[in-house]
Amino acid sequence: MQDQNNSFYRNLPIGLAGIAGHRDLITTIELAQALNVASQTIRKNYCLTGFAYGIKPTKIGNKLLWPVERVAAVLLGRSHD
Repeated sequence: MQDQNNSFYRNLPIGLAGIAGHRDLITTIELAQALNVASQTIRKNYCLTGFAYGIKPTKIGNKLLWPVERVAAVLLGRSHD
């Protein structure tokens, strides 16, 4: 399992890998940085639709945390499953 996990992190876009490190979830501000948009744009999209850029976040307390795997798929132009 560790080899599979390491392979996933090696295949991340370089910018996203730098932002996420070895975490599975990133903050809204980090997502905005990865997508090169304002964090408020992400929050607005989430409030209007329940997701942003096809990515549904996990809400912990008052924080929205975004799955790195889905962010990578968006950045690489892959369809959402």
